[in-house]
Amino acid sequence: MKYKLTTNLYLNDILKTKFITLTCMLIFISMQGQTIIFDNLLNKNVDENGMVDYQSLKKNEALLDDYLIFLQTTKPSKNWSLNKQKAYWLNTYNAYTIKIILNNYPIKSIKEIKKKGKVVWKIPFIKIGKKNYTLDWIEHEILRKKFNDPRIHVGINCASISCPKLGNFAFSEDNIETALDNLMLEFINNGNRNKISENKLELSKIFDWFSIDFTKNGTLVDYLNKYASIKVSEKASIKYLTYDWRLNIK
Repeated sequence: MKYKLTTNLYLNDILKTKFITLTCMLIFISMQGQTIIFDNLLNKNVDENGMVDYQSLKKNEALLDDYLIFLQTTKPSKNWSLNKQKAYWLNTYNAYTIKIILNNYPIKSIKEIKKKGKVVWKIPFIKIGKKNYTLDWIEHEILRKKFNDPRIHVGINCASISCPKLGNFAFSEDNIETALDNLMLEFINNGNRNKISENKLELSKIFDWFSIDFTKNGTLVDYLNKYASIKVSEKASIKYLTYDWRLNIK
């Protein structure tokens, strides 16, 4: 009788393990599938310069809504790697930014969007689990605080001309490191957003607004020199360009 009880307990443990494994596999497959949906939407509607075909997205808004439902019901867990969590929150920020643009389209600038006196970044329209979030909260309280990675500033997109370009792909646990490096490389060396020479810098306001993020491990010039095609002198003069908030419409 004791042997039979032990055997049953052993079998129960095996079944529980298999169930957990199967559940994890199904969640993984679901996440991959949903990320592919967002990836396809971006690939078809965002060009190589990060300009967006909002009219086409509006016609396919149901697909975006399906992806948002997935985001709402799949909050990151402690078991996720940091890269997986970072990819999730970057995709969430960008997907919901597109959604609020579509909700108010046509517009000339994201800054036109306001609700009850609140600017777009402070509207709690993002639903994740049982909580409502703002774009500001995701950027400053989650992405900036949790990941301590200045590259998040080229990962999130504010739907404006002067923003680092919106990638025409979704972030994933596997691509995020290379993707963020490539986006930062393109951003810093894009003459429309930053004008760089050895002794003179005319930079995006992003480097001014978030200077603390870029100077935690050295000077701003140190950071720029990791990506710039031109070696910048530590004595280079710095000024910041006017930010163009016009919509990044294709």
